[in-house]
Amino acid sequence: MFEARRQTTRTRSALSVLDLIYHSAVRDVRKSHRNALAGLAMNVVQTLTFVLAFYLMFTLLGARGNSVRGDFLLYLMSGIFLFLTHIKAMGAVVKAEGPTSPIMQHLPLNSAITIAAAALGALYIQILSLTVVLFLYHVLITPVIIDRPIGAMAMLLAAWFTGVGIGLIFVAIKPWLPEFTTIGSSVWSRANMIFSGKMFVANSLPGYLLVLFDWNPLFHIIDQARGYVFINYNPHFTSSTYPVYVGIGLLVVGMMGEFVTRRHASRSWGAAR
Repeated sequence: MFEARRQTTRTRSALSVLDLIYHSAVRDVRKSHRNALAGLAMNVVQTLTFVLAFYLMFTLLGARGNSVRGDFLLYLMSGIFLFLTHIKAMGAVVKAEGPTSPIMQHLPLNSAITIAAAALGALYIQILSLTVVLFLYHVLITPVIIDRPIGAMAMLLAAWFTGVGIGLIFVAIKPWLPEFTTIGSSVWSRANMIFSGKMFVANSLPGYLLVLFDWNPLFHIIDQARGYVFINYNPHFTSSTYPVYVGIGLLVVGMMGEFVTRRHASRSWGAAR
């Protein structure tokens, strides 16, 4: 009977945490815009702007021959969706409420819950935006055919997961080096405009260039995703497990760093800034 009570208590605690994460995620999603539909529309417009800009760039430069055989716009979107998911997840985690935020006075809220909520909110918005864009493309332009949608979705989650891991690293060092965190997250976002590999495929790169991109988990994710999306492309130089291992390592290190930071949290950290 005592064991049953303990099990019931644990279940209630778990449900309480999930409830807090859910409401925090809803608050985080609606924080950028009071109208949820308007916030979604802004994200969809941003995605379409990226697609249009890269389409014009590829067309003007005559670089469309370097893409995968198949739907060229779907090729562009497969890279842009994963890039935005990765960057948005990292940015949401970095901007999550920290241990010195006034909202932390509302127990049992803590920084782990706000970080999880920010990450899930970013994933929700990106999946919703992706669905809307693909639906419009499917209805208005041409039918969307994805060879292996489950694998493609797994790569989207991997892009989100690695973004959360990198965001946690920045969260851990943010109270100690706030300027470095701002610059570092911005540099990571800008660098991945090129090093994510969304503008080309790994199979077309010579060996001396491949080593410049091989370190980046997002490069592996995008290349593997195109292998799942297109029946005519088989990635030879990237791995689907490498980003998962990197994401797990980043997550563990980030959680450890965030725990240490939380224990040393002080409201006076930002007083002079």
